[in-house]
Amino acid sequence: MTLTVGVFALQGDVREHLEVLGGLGVRALGVRRPSELDLCDALVLPGGESTTMAKLARTFELFDPIRKRLADGMPTLGTCAGMILLADRIEDGAAGQETFGGLDVTVRRNAFGRQVDSFEGDIDVKGLVEPMHAVFIRAPWVEQAGPDVEVLARVEDGAAAGRIVAVRQGHLLATSFHPEVNGDPRVHGLLVDLIRTT
Repeated sequence: MTLTVGVFALQGDVREHLEVLGGLGVRALGVRRPSELDLCDALVLPGGESTTMAKLARTFELFDPIRKRLADGMPTLGTCAGMILLADRIEDGAAGQETFGGLDVTVRRNAFGRQVDSFEGDIDVKGLVEPMHAVFIRAPWVEQAGPDVEVLARVEDGAAAGRIVAVRQGHLLATSFHPEVNGDPRVHGLLVDLIRTT
């Protein structure tokens, strides 16, 4: 049976995620309405603007269905803004900013700075044999992780050395960086593995 992985498609880095997922042999589907979410075995919450994404999810009546699917155990990958949307708590969030929640972390928005502070670097990610070339664009980081959260990666050098940039809690994966932009499908592969084991 072919697995279907949806990508939240109301705002953000959608096309690149769909291409990576398609290359992994799953059916990749842009999700803009609840009926499309119903077809999905897993979901990707892409990079973008987290406050706008949450507001659009409300407008298109996707917010509560996504929150319910997450609570019911749907495997989900959040990248950059998607990490923020999965977090239970936000530092430096906009007034009244909502998240889908489910991930017992505190995430700091734009932790690495503005667009001009975006950077790239190789990081070791738990579960991957070789280091991953990671692209950080106005990225968040995890300030605090709860006891059930597994830290998968930290920044290894520079001013942000030691900061948490990838985590997993049960069926939820999240990265500060954009795994869809460098042609390396291994983080998406971790999501596909989660579907098969949960």
